[in-house]
Amino acid sequence: MPRRTSPRSLALAVPSLIAIAALTACAGGQSAAPSAGSAGAGSADPDAVITIGSENEPTSLDQIFGGSSGVTEAFTGNVYEGLFRITDDAEVEPLLAATTDVSEDGLDYTFTLQDAEFHSGDPVTAQDVKYSLDRFISEQSIAARKRQLSVIESVTAVDDSTVAVRLKSPSISFTYNLGYVWIVNDTAGDLTAAEDGSGPYTLTDYRKGDSISLEPFDGYWGDAPANGGVVYQYYADPTALDNALLTGAVDLVTGQSTPDALPQFSDENSFTIIEGTSTTKNLLAFNDRVAPFDNVSVRKAIYSAIDREKLLDSIWDGRGELVGSMVPPSEPWYIDLVDENPYDPELAESLLAEAGYADGFSFTIDTPDSGVQSTVAEFLKSELAKVGITVDIRIITDDEWYQKVYTEHDFQATLQTHVNDRDINFYANPDFYWGYDNADVQTWLAEAEAAASTDEQTELVKKANQKIAEDAASAWLYLEPQLRISTAEITGVPQNGLNSLFYVSGIEKVAS
Repeated sequence: MPRRTSPRSLALAVPSLIAIAALTACAGGQSAAPSAGSAGAGSADPDAVITIGSENEPTSLDQIFGGSSGVTEAFTGNVYEGLFRITDDAEVEPLLAATTDVSEDGLDYTFTLQDAEFHSGDPVTAQDVKYSLDRFISEQSIAARKRQLSVIESVTAVDDSTVAVRLKSPSISFTYNLGYVWIVNDTAGDLTAAEDGSGPYTLTDYRKGDSISLEPFDGYWGDAPANGGVVYQYYADPTALDNALLTGAVDLVTGQSTPDALPQFSDENSFTIIEGTSTTKNLLAFNDRVAPFDNVSVRKAIYSAIDREKLLDSIWDGRGELVGSMVPPSEPWYIDLVDENPYDPELAESLLAEAGYADGFSFTIDTPDSGVQSTVAEFLKSELAKVGITVDIRIITDDEWYQKVYTEHDFQATLQTHVNDRDINFYANPDFYWGYDNADVQTWLAEAEAAASTDEQTELVKKANQKIAEDAASAWLYLEPQLRISTAEITGVPQNGLNSLFYVSGIEKVAS
């Protein structure tokens, strides 16, 4: 059997305002990723370039223009840094913010910056932080956490190393959300195909549709990487990705999307299978703005027509787990809602009749042809046909999905995996691509963010969690397992799959 690391629960840290005020520079820059795997005898080669295989190519190199989870995987914490860093265990650590002071009312944050520089050689200043935060919440931004960070009222550069941020209302998750915001050079210009971050790596080569190459930044303010650079090699076909690992063309894969391929990596002398905790939800997202999906009974009928356990078993062969809402078990506001919309074809038919669709209806699923989504789409088509619903499947590219579905909302239903942690907040945004609009949910989640304690926050988010499940705001199919595979020479691979964060500076390779 291959060596396996044990799954770990993510202990999500939502710092209280008092705890936030105590954050200091003790993190000391980029800390090493949790180590997974064991390279046995031999010493690590600090000059080794690690080749990383991934199906998760960015659609843009600029996070405010989307970029998909691929840009988070490649750039966050590697090329760009935030004021804070989210660890592999979902803890909040100070990064570019050396110290943080918070007012008693929780509205005013004052950050003192680390002495750091951008890859261009310019110093990281308070003006750069102001520019980055203003840019992130600007009208042109479509960044995933823009809505949460729109709580910012103003950002002021007090002096070169001091930033003052005023909030419109208290935000208990403010520093957590800042962990995903890149601090960029205010003179960098267009970042869609270039970069100017302060992270431990610089971008040396970008070949769209093929690869991204990073090398260590000699002027990095924190700990130097344990390797000589990384190359992300992108594969549209999971079989080609697996073959690249088998033949040594890549040293590791960031995610295994074809569980049937796992037996190929069963030789523990050659490979390490790394199992961690995932936040990746696979869901059938309805456009809740349009008929018939503006009808709760129709959404619940579709949900109850799908044998999700059979789907999960057929796709992941016992790995992963069912979820009944957007909240995975690793988050503090998790409730077991799997049976809120049970598999029950007779119930599905009854709900359809109640909604005026006793004879069924037709709709189209737009889905990217990535991972297992085309297989999932065919399964759903077969399941829904049993209750009189006809499904047409339209395969689109990731770029088309971002334009057609995410930006223009021109769809009926779509399949998508959502990797973000704490992304129940998307259901508080009626302008998000699925268009769910419930005043109670919006109120509860707003009150949760302004809560004075984590206990109060948790209870309010649980209420929202329960409601979106009752409304079948989407059909949450399952939580994917987190599976990474490396060659036996590789250690230091991040274990968990938190929002596609993938810190590479701690990855090492034994010298041959």
